Amino acid sequence: MKPGGRLKPILNRPLPPQFRQIRITLAREPDHPDGDPDIAYLMVAPFDADDHIDATLWRKHRTACRVTRSRPDQVDEHGYLVRRPGGGWAFHSDHAPDEIGFDFADERFATCEYVSINEGGQPRSYRVISASHL
Repeated sequence: MKPGGRLKPILNRPLPPQFRQIRITLAREPDHPDGDPDIAYLMVAPFDADDHIDATLWRKHRTACRVTRSRPDQVDEHGYLVRRPGGGWAFHSDHAPDEIGFDFADERFATCEYVSINEGGQPRSYRVISASHL
């Protein structure tokens, strides 16, 4: 991110067709027996034919790989999808510590699949609600 917490603009150039917009929402858990569509992430990133994050294309288009964290009654947090040492993935913003995607290297981002995200040291399950090409 640029100093001051502002995201760099995405240059007005076409992204490869492997880029998708993914929406994941909180899955069922004890405090949310029906899940919660208002606790969500929206991610723009490249995916391979098996619906995994494409690390090669991510490397070429890092600044276009964005994440928005949405919570009820809070301002949305905007950040980037980042690669961690060892090959893991995290969501990075200037306002919060990195939220780590458990096994994102192995997770499929296809509609109805589940993914786990470490939030504040606690793993939480999310469900892929939509996956659409840009």
